[in-house]
Amino acid sequence: MLTRFFFEGDSLSNILIGAVLAVLLTIVAFRFLLFLLPTDHGRAYAVEGSASKGKPTGAGFLFITVFCVVSYLFLTPSLPYAIYIFLIEAAMIFGFLDDAASKPWNEYLKGAIDLAISFSAALTFALFFDRTIYFPILHLAVLIPFPLYILLGTLLVWVAINVTNCTDGVDGLSSSMTIVSVGALAILSYITNRGDSWSGTYLLLFSVLCVYLWKNTNPSSLLMGDAGSRALGVFLAISFMQSRMPVSYLFLCLLFILNGGAGIVKISLKRFLKISILKNTLTPFHDHLRKRLHWSNPQVTYRMTLIHAGICFLYLAVTVIRLRY
Repeated sequence: MLTRFFFEGDSLSNILIGAVLAVLLTIVAFRFLLFLLPTDHGRAYAVEGSASKGKPTGAGFLFITVFCVVSYLFLTPSLPYAIYIFLIEAAMIFGFLDDAASKPWNEYLKGAIDLAISFSAALTFALFFDRTIYFPILHLAVLIPFPLYILLGTLLVWVAINVTNCTDGVDGLSSSMTIVSVGALAILSYITNRGDSWSGTYLLLFSVLCVYLWKNTNPSSLLMGDAGSRALGVFLAISFMQSRMPVSYLFLCLLFILNGGAGIVKISLKRFLKISILKNTLTPFHDHLRKRLHWSNPQVTYRMTLIHAGICFLYLAVTVIRLRY
């Protein structure tokens, strides 16, 4: 039953072979292709931003490429899935070009690219899949009108790209939290019977991220850069849409939203409305924890990941209770 659920249309053996191949290819890429990566210039406004200066960055170019190739090879052929993987690749490529640039790209240019990718992902789902979304805790299913789904889906992907990117500021943090979110979504999809063939990509992403984490644990020798974080954001948003439970992103990625979104809201209000908030708080919050509370990088990663896992566990527990009663 478990095999049929998670790998509908794909055999468990195929996905496992794909996962093993993903691990091996990522190891080989990190061993022989690091010369392709640019070096980090340091983050001028980030706490301890200079510590990353000189390290290879843009590693997402390698592990996301492996993920996409293996996904093309081992997922059941499907036009919308092919479009999804292409969009994940596109986010990675644009992020990598920004990583490799001598001067960071203009924020408005990156925002426009994010918006185009977000709209394309939402449109793909709305055209190829049922737009009924499920609220597991409320036992409620609602059919969303096509235009509204495009609007909300675009917003979901755009937010996911940017909060995941903003959370990528401490060794191992963004990738560890992504693994927790994907694992929680897999469990949620199983207990609500909302999975499909796309669920097979969870294991493939887990495989490449584990290899990357081996290199990125503190003190890191390799950084994912925008090439990795932006692609992970697209993957997370697409996965929640495919689960038919996109609202669950608000809970299973809550710490991403709070940590990464705080800086976006703070800067946006200041820039466009001249409103200042969180004046005594550094954003993203992981910078506040390091600078003001004097947490070490490993403490930030482990503690935030544990809090994130706790939030996910609580949401899953409440969902199970509501489904039973």
